[in-house]
Amino acid sequence: MSQTPERAWLTIVGIGEDGLAGLSDASRKALAQAEVVTGSARHLALVPDLRCERLPWPVPFADGIAPLLTQRGRRVVMLASGDPFWFGAGSVIARHLAPWEWTAHPAPSTFGLAAARLGWPIEDTLCLGLHAAPLQRLRPHLAPGRRALVLVRDGDAVAELCRYLGDQGFGASAITVLEALGGPRERVRQATATTAAFGDIAHPAAVGIAFAGSGATLPAASGLPDLWFEHDGQISKRPVRALTLAALAPRPGEALWDIGTGSGSIAIEWLLAHPTTQAIGFEANTDRAARARANAAALGADRLRVIGGTAPEVLADHPSPDAVFIGGGLSAELLQFLFERLDAGTRLVANAVTLESEALLAQWHADRGGSLLRIDLAQAAPLGTRRGWQASYPIVQWSVTL
Repeated sequence: MSQTPERAWLTIVGIGEDGLAGLSDASRKALAQAEVVTGSARHLALVPDLRCERLPWPVPFADGIAPLLTQRGRRVVMLASGDPFWFGAGSVIARHLAPWEWTAHPAPSTFGLAAARLGWPIEDTLCLGLHAAPLQRLRPHLAPGRRALVLVRDGDAVAELCRYLGDQGFGASAITVLEALGGPRERVRQATATTAAFGDIAHPAAVGIAFAGSGATLPAASGLPDLWFEHDGQISKRPVRALTLAALAPRPGEALWDIGTGSGSIAIEWLLAHPTTQAIGFEANTDRAARARANAAALGADRLRVIGGTAPEVLADHPSPDAVFIGGGLSAELLQFLFERLDAGTRLVANAVTLESEALLAQWHADRGGSLLRIDLAQAAPLGTRRGWQASYPIVQWSVTL
């Protein structure tokens, strides 16, 4: 946050569809004093009478950063939609500047305007910016009775969103398309995801969704049913996965290394635990690596990075994590590398199914402490005309804090 706006050369001004009419006195003053005003062509058109230099922002957005930084020493105003720090450009720009170089004057956000039109409590409504993000980020939130406000890039994206909801079994969801909110072009139209056929949606567009339908809802607890993951058998089964996630204990903002990620199930559930968690999956098998990426994308955890290679060699050039799970490739060499390389306080969980791996974990537990857990599972299965217990291979789990 800028603490000394009088020293700032850049002012980020949030602007709505009503243009100058909706600007605060501080925003008007910044525009009056500006030597350069930059923004998209649509934003620049909202302030037509400026006498200073105009610098249209290019597409893609990242291409405009370098030209902006060359303007240091001049009074520059950057126009952005609504609140620049809510799925907006503000945070991207601020990362490139010292705190005293910029200040910001937000305007009402599209989320706030949409909630006001619909009468939805914004604190109980999912708000997502999907201009350049996959629609699958909605997947963890698809549940009857829940609501979402989604920002999309254009009318084609609205059609894609409706198709996605239908494909997931939520075609009955009530859809409200809100266009150019707060300005003279404002328009609000309603339909369902199945029946929506608006061919003339104007930018900027937001969509209000009241989810309804018979599609599957992703559970919020650890230990998702195995059917949510594509796999070739290399997957931590549901009960073991729940116990493993409990031992890993994901916390907001933490990062995980999932070594031998297989289907990616552990890393994906780590990411689903909180929107700020991060994870890297390491997988030597290229087919499994591709499958893990696909699983992550389908479940809205596309921030999972999957890196090909064999541990420990593949681990060397990555920032230290907060927790590590070893689901494959367990060896004394790998454990030695982790204990020498990782920071104190890192949580390590390793699962073993073979006698050799079990013996290795027993020895390291004796030397390094931690908790050693044997997991024996059995499921009821047909046995002739009756039923009996069908046992799975036992799992030995070692969890320790370095």
